[in-house]
Amino acid sequence: MKCPDCGGSEIVKNGSLGNGKPKYKCKSCGRQFVENPQKGPISEETKELIDKLLLERLSLAAIARVTGVSEQWLQTYVNKKYDNIPKK
Repeated sequence: MKCPDCGGSEIVKNGSLGNGKPKYKCKSCGRQFVENPQKGPISEETKELIDKLLLERLSLAAIARVTGVSEQWLQTYVNKKYDNIPKK
């Protein structure tokens, strides 16, 4: 097994998900991942839709429901966007 981020092969078991699926951690880069994830990366199209819905002031729960992303992923996405706003 190799890390999906850095390609490293020093992988250790790191607990499991609620459904019993094992989690792994890369010793090289620290990335945590599951083997054969159910969902793939969020498309740019979906991110653009999320940006538009955020401007409409919909709740995060509503945006997550409409777009099919998790609320946790959406909160992280919004926080990263906020952190990239230039401060005065």
